[in-house]
Amino acid sequence: MLIHKFLPAIKKLSVHQSLTKQDLLTASFQIGAENDLVMYYAPHNDYVNKQAIIIIVGITPGWLQMKNAYEAFLSYEHMCLTEQLKLTKEYASFSGSMRINLINMLDEIGLQTELGLSSTAELFAEKRNLLHTTSLLKYPVFYKEQNYTGHNPSMTHAKLLHPYINTVFPEELQQLPQSSLIIPLGKKVEEMMKKLVSANKIKQPYLSGFPHPSGANGHRLKQLIQEKARLMEELAGWSETFKKDNSRY
Repeated sequence: MLIHKFLPAIKKLSVHQSLTKQDLLTASFQIGAENDLVMYYAPHNDYVNKQAIIIIVGITPGWLQMKNAYEAFLSYEHMCLTEQLKLTKEYASFSGSMRINLINMLDEIGLQTELGLSSTAELFAEKRNLLHTTSLLKYPVFYKEQNYTGHNPSMTHAKLLHPYINTVFPEELQQLPQSSLIIPLGKKVEEMMKKLVSANKIKQPYLSGFPHPSGANGHRLKQLIQEKARLMEELAGWSETFKKDNSRY
């Protein structure tokens, strides 16, 4: 875990103030850079829930998640490191309006029904043990200090990103059950998922065609409606197979 490398710098941050880009997008937290593309450390994706049956995958944590992760981590400083990382992940992953959008969209395709929940909001609360959240690029990546979208430069062209997509990400998923369902958020993540599955680096099944829940994706609801019937069919197929193979559910 990279936390040990960056822990001394984290401890120098103020616990009682709202952190800014001037605090965090600095050399102290930089992992690597390639031209205007820079990757920084954030303390929420170092925790892996190895028992999860739903795996939600984004492109990379954005600024809001990064900020929330550091502030949460500092607020849990009285706990042991493992618990600190776990609670930080629960608080920061897909935080803000994106989480609300994501919950509404997952409810729309009936994930809560397949899991026996009243809403997928429970996955981010009392049923968090069923969920693992992560990103194709485990740590926050920025292009000219703006959230990286996977477009400029392309993930396939940026050498900085290749080890995280082709090695770090698959190795993380290898720690989770092969019967778990991956939900890639948006076309860019799904495109890379297809390549990794073809290369036999990922064993879990994944849902195809789920739109990115970001507010910046103004077409997400239209896209969801267009894909809804097929998404529900894929989800039901996974659920039936999963329940046959996992009688405890």
